[in-house]
Amino acid sequence: MNLEMNKNEDAQKMAWSFIRQKLEVIAEGGGNKAIAKQKEKNKLTARERIEYLIDANKPFVEIGAFAGYEMYAEYGGCPAGGVVAGVGYVSGRQCVIVANDQTVKAGAWFPITGKKNLRMQEIAMENHLPIIYIVDSAGVFLPMQDEIFPDKEHFGRMFRNNAKMSAMGITQIAAVTGACVAGGAYLPIMSDETLMVEEAGSIFLAGPYLVKAAVGEDIDAETLGGAVTHTEISGIADYKFKTEQDCLDQVKKIMDKLGPINYAGFNRTEPKNPIKGIEEIYSVQSEGNTKTYNMLDIIDSIVDADSLDEFKQDYGKSIICGYARVDGWAVGIVANQRLVVKNKKGEMQLGGVIYGDSADKAARFILNCNQKKIPLVFLQDVTGFMVGSKSEHSGITKDGAKLVNAVANSVVPKITIIVGNSYGAGNYAMCGKAYDPRFIYAWPSAKIAVMGGEQAAKTMLQIQVAGMKAKGKVVTPEAEKELLDGITANYTRQTKPEYAAARLWVDAIIDPKETRKMISEGIAAANHNAVIPEFKTGVFQV
Repeated sequence: MNLEMNKNEDAQKMAWSFIRQKLEVIAEGGGNKAIAKQKEKNKLTARERIEYLIDANKPFVEIGAFAGYEMYAEYGGCPAGGVVAGVGYVSGRQCVIVANDQTVKAGAWFPITGKKNLRMQEIAMENHLPIIYIVDSAGVFLPMQDEIFPDKEHFGRMFRNNAKMSAMGITQIAAVTGACVAGGAYLPIMSDETLMVEEAGSIFLAGPYLVKAAVGEDIDAETLGGAVTHTEISGIADYKFKTEQDCLDQVKKIMDKLGPINYAGFNRTEPKNPIKGIEEIYSVQSEGNTKTYNMLDIIDSIVDADSLDEFKQDYGKSIICGYARVDGWAVGIVANQRLVVKNKKGEMQLGGVIYGDSADKAARFILNCNQKKIPLVFLQDVTGFMVGSKSEHSGITKDGAKLVNAVANSVVPKITIIVGNSYGAGNYAMCGKAYDPRFIYAWPSAKIAVMGGEQAAKTMLQIQVAGMKAKGKVVTPEAEKELLDGITANYTRQTKPEYAAARLWVDAIIDPKETRKMISEGIAAANHNAVIPEFKTGVFQV
């Protein structure tokens, strides 16, 4: 390995180290004091509950760990959105797991909590995966109730999804290990089976204090809606247990007896290791992703050895398309090429830019993968579509529209990895969040924005300076620089992967060497849904 590659590897590993350190803080939830209070009640934390529940020898892919990161500072923050969630295995069955974190504001729902819960239900519904809820929540966070309660994508949507999933035949299991209050009480009742822990779990529309205020009745929580009440009197719950471990053991037993899976049948053969060592994936990109590189070097660190068959290899070179295998799964890869390459006319093309011929090639390749029922993997490092009179006259907008049309109407599972830049319409064309990827992950080197930071900052500066001058203000070069520095710093913060992950624009920030595993687990999840709609694209501009 040469010096340049060593420098790249060090920079990439350092970038991941910074992310990992932030994840370790996030994993502490509400902090040591809140965890200590949980222990005093003889209760496990949300992460401990999941760890106890899942199969130890199988992967667990956490989703939304960065949800709420650096948000809600006025309320003390909301680590991981107040809920720990992911896709893992219980009794050998892949499933979605959602666990309220009682150490974060008593498990109350912030706006991002609702968005994260709905994302997990979306994953269960799209992939037809069983879903397990571990309930321990005080309900809606009242100071922000207007941002979480009434709208279509708010709190109530979760119970609508409960009903829809039930109609779809998706197994839902609720383990009530703590409070389940007000509207939240519907979640376990709308699940297939409800399990409760004695002297800990409770389900009621109104707690003792509200009951006293509303009807003047004095009653304790356990008598009002505890495990004994709901298994012996109301019949709302199905099982009661002395300990959380016993409760979670019963969840494992239920999962162990689920019927057979009707798989989609995506093609899989015996996996092969990639042609490049797993650690080599770190050495491709430069620090800050400021230099060109060959995207094939990243692909060779992800796909099974000797499995890549490039499609139209010598045409539309700013996008690489090809059939390959990842951990044995057949995939279609659509990846931005960062090298400066020559097109069929011998003209040099900038790396990371989508040209008309590349868009045309990628659209056709996506049609082929849908025809053959092959899942798609998008590797994004894109600065956008080529601009200028030559591109416009050649129909770049038309070619871009073809690609967007193909991505939008694609019916096979799509998995997106943002390895570098994700700018402008390139984000859309390469299956960004708005285009329904089954899973979307970002490397620590990812940057997501409408345009690059330098161009955006200068554009915003020109607008601000013009406005100030229009009001008769004198803008000195020093003042311009101060303005530019402030704009650049703010814009740069907004392009970071942590910012995107906090808002669930991506499901997780991942260690680059985990990319292969994430793709494989994503296709394994998608394979649970046997229903693949008919592929239609509508009107294409040709």
